[in-house]
Amino acid sequence: MSHIKFGTDGWRAIIARDFTFANCRVVAQGIAAYINSSNLSKKGVVIGYDNRFMSREFADECARVLVGNGIKTFLIKKVSPTPVTAYAVHLRGAGGGLVITASHNPAEYNGIKYIPDYAGPALPDITDAIEEEIARVLETEKIYELDLSEAAELSLYQEIEVDNEYINHILKLVKVEYFKGKKVKVVTNPMFGAGVGYLDRILGELGCDVRTINNHRDVLFGGTMPEPVSRLLGDLKRAVVSYNADVGLALDGDADRFGIVDNSGHFVSANRLMFLLLDHLMNTRNWRGPVCRSAGTSHMLDCVARGNGLNIIETPVGFKYISEAMREKGCIMGCEESGGMSISGHIPEKDGILASLLAVELLVYTGKTLQELTDEFNHKYGYSCSERIDIKVTPGDHQTILEKIQAFNPKTLGGVKVASVNDIDGRKILLDDGSWTLIRSSGTEPVFRVYVEAENEARLLEVKEEVLNMVGLNRHI
Repeated sequence: MSHIKFGTDGWRAIIARDFTFANCRVVAQGIAAYINSSNLSKKGVVIGYDNRFMSREFADECARVLVGNGIKTFLIKKVSPTPVTAYAVHLRGAGGGLVITASHNPAEYNGIKYIPDYAGPALPDITDAIEEEIARVLETEKIYELDLSEAAELSLYQEIEVDNEYINHILKLVKVEYFKGKKVKVVTNPMFGAGVGYLDRILGELGCDVRTINNHRDVLFGGTMPEPVSRLLGDLKRAVVSYNADVGLALDGDADRFGIVDNSGHFVSANRLMFLLLDHLMNTRNWRGPVCRSAGTSHMLDCVARGNGLNIIETPVGFKYISEAMREKGCIMGCEESGGMSISGHIPEKDGILASLLAVELLVYTGKTLQELTDEFNHKYGYSCSERIDIKVTPGDHQTILEKIQAFNPKTLGGVKVASVNDIDGRKILLDDGSWTLIRSSGTEPVFRVYVEAENEARLLEVKEEVLNMVGLNRHI
């Protein structure tokens, strides 16, 4: 393999083709070189792993390389969600962490995600430095390893458990008192991933009536992929209706993202849930500080923030930028439309477990359904609807469309004047009526993502169709 590239959230590849023991050793050696060059080796590194095929074995392989480079390594004993591993980095005061996971990708994939010492996603300067170290490893072919039993004798290797500490921490962020005397029925769906056993345990301790589906390890993810989006949550929708539950909660493969189904069996987008949660947090916490969201996330968060005298910080797409804003700007909440969220007092890493628990807290606190809460919100702040369209193009067309997007500078869209244009990530166009669109390339594959938000479905459709036509994406749908 000539090049190993860290994408938006780590390196991912197909098992046996590129994700092999040999390449894991290369990546681990690159990470070890980065850790040592950054004078972080004495703090140690935490390793976590998900429910995918041979993830534990790949974790052991990485551990052998890290200890071979003189770095104390803490391996989490059992399958661990990304936010749990990140919390372990914080808890141990470690120099960093890595997770063997391919998140929501299909079953044939696995990956390695690097977590810096601040316990959030790695920024590009860090992953670029790791990639440079990996390139040197590929050139020199020098990899240092040590047997784990020998490393343990040298106090370089230790297996740890962090579930109880993580859960105790999470329960301090949730208003436990709101659950007392309330009986809410919940269906959880960890989608066979690393989140198995977390939500049902915590909600059970809070007194909820919990049913579970897909709550065991299946390396094939039931023949689908562990992504909590509407089209993949048919079984959760049916279970919520069948059990007459109040809410359904889904987690992705490494449990850092969430999906919600309401009591009627309808999917609730992260965009919609997060502005409801922000409104709830403003009513139940004495927090002050900015709110940050990615460029592709609902501007209804802006309405809630402004209504409470708070500022909004907009970041490029990717939770690593939200994490940076939370750490440096003191943001009380960070959100992205793909289902990533964190709040003040937590690690600066998206956490689907925490987000799901806050959704249940919202229900027990208000005693209302998500639809009733949405109707109340719309009456208070106004209605909006949003959509994201992912469009795959041929590699040959990619550059041509990218150039059209870069030159895209309309005066009006759908008959409404353009208010402003920004290039924080791709091309984002805001209109005088409050609607907006963002067009951006995925950066790792020939896919363009088009985000649109407007005050109603008809307006959204009008803006979307005009944008797709003007940049030449309509013929690829």
